[in-house]
Amino acid sequence: MSESVLRGKRAVVLGASRGIGREIVRRVREEGAAQVLAVARSRETLERLASELPGVRTLILDATTEDAPRQVFNSLRPDVLIICGGATPAVSPLQDLSWKEFAANWDIDVRMSFLFCREALRAPLAAGSSVILISSGAGLGGSPISGGYAGAKRMQMFMAGYCQKESSRLKLGIRFTALVPMRIMPETDLGRAAVQGYARYLGIEPAEFIEGMSDRQSARDVADAVVRIAANGEDAKDTVISVSAAGLARVA
Repeated sequence: MSESVLRGKRAVVLGASRGIGREIVRRVREEGAAQVLAVARSRETLERLASELPGVRTLILDATTEDAPRQVFNSLRPDVLIICGGATPAVSPLQDLSWKEFAANWDIDVRMSFLFCREALRAPLAAGSSVILISSGAGLGGSPISGGYAGAKRMQMFMAGYCQKESSRLKLGIRFTALVPMRIMPETDLGRAAVQGYARYLGIEPAEFIEGMSDRQSARDVADAVVRIAANGEDAKDTVISVSAAGLARVA
């Protein structure tokens, strides 16, 4: 992929300080984005990111607050908005969870997605803009010991479809896409927590659990997929796309 794919574009990445979000910031910068705004709650990790990637702007912000979209869009109105990050779910059987633990991903991942997708339609963002929600394969296959995580990730897929219909109905020209990494990524904080939790639940070593995983994509694969989707813009046809080691695929 050439370095001019996103040249001149303005990109905002929510949940940018670690894991997939951090890798996405690197990729959109590599692909020539004119301005990149990294948004997260942690000052320390954002400062580290800014020192590693000169020219990337940062904003310390809780993206689940009602005013967060306005603050972000006032700081940088994006051509590409990537909604990433969220809560690390409690990895335990349902009967061992409190309601607060069960609902964490609804209160954070879904709420953040809702607020920013709603503002993208209301503002609205410019025609040709892309909004990409980072979901999870758990939303397709389930995740029986992570509470409401799978349902929250499925809701992000529904939300992309709902928003795309509204964009089309209102002739806004904004593309909404849910990107679905299909496998756990042990190199991320979320992935490590999932591996350790499932290994403990199954009574095996984490390394054994990882060995049993096939078609495992990396954070870099996800970031590459984000760039491809963003580069396609209005030519993109599907609202839910999966990414695995085998590449991208349409989710029916």
